[in-house]
Amino acid sequence: MSAQALSPILLFDSGVGGLTVYDALRAALPDAPIIYAADFAGLPYGTKSEAEVAARVAGLLGRMSERFAPRLACIACNTASTIALGMVREVLEIPIVGTVPAIKPAAGLTRSGAIGLIGTQATVRQAYIDDLEARFANGNRLLRIAAPGLVRCAEAKLRGKPYDTSAIAEAAERLRAMPGGDEIDTLVLACTHFPLLAEELAAAFGPDVALIDGAKGIAARIAELTQGQAMAKDRADRFVITGPIEAAHGLEQALSSRGFGVPELF
Repeated sequence: MSAQALSPILLFDSGVGGLTVYDALRAALPDAPIIYAADFAGLPYGTKSEAEVAARVAGLLGRMSERFAPRLACIACNTASTIALGMVREVLEIPIVGTVPAIKPAAGLTRSGAIGLIGTQATVRQAYIDDLEARFANGNRLLRIAAPGLVRCAEAKLRGKPYDTSAIAEAAERLRAMPGGDEIDTLVLACTHFPLLAEELAAAFGPDVALIDGAKGIAARIAELTQGQAMAKDRADRFVITGPIEAAHGLEQALSSRGFGVPELF
């Protein structure tokens, strides 16, 4: 088994949201060795400044690339991607795949012409989203709000802990209250944490609103960039975290069911 075949794909996120990307990637590339890195010490990113996020993400990915020698890295976090993707690509010499809010596919799906988008505060305020809207919304209205409380809900849900669903209902109410909000028929989940709450979001927005995220598109892009490369696994996928190891408590079932080993400190 060659070292090249064992070279991992590195998935990086502030927390567990990137597991939605991991699930799509594992379906697309069942033999790929994967290391998932969760920056629990830096969670949440959405309330931090752009400078803080950029410096943290670039620094961590640089050190992780030195240690793990990945064949490709994916920033499985919308906030980190919209802020730090360009900087990381300048620093690292491996392919870097970012996470882009699924505005383009949403524009192809909507029938009413009204698209909702929920993300973190940092993602929603980025000019990057303005650019995506200008390029891909095809004249449809994009109504966006920040819903940072949903990150905490998703982190708690995956750990089997109680969480307050009022943040989900409140997000739906705020979007619906915007001009044209009552016509929304497509909702972009612009945070990788949010698909973990798909059931709750579907209940809050109703059966006539389609939820869309970028996980399958990201997995397809990674598969495209690694096409023809030898891949083999000689161990369970690794789940590494920053911060105290206690930050991973409660994730045992979610990790073991996906084939991860015991969480490790980075």
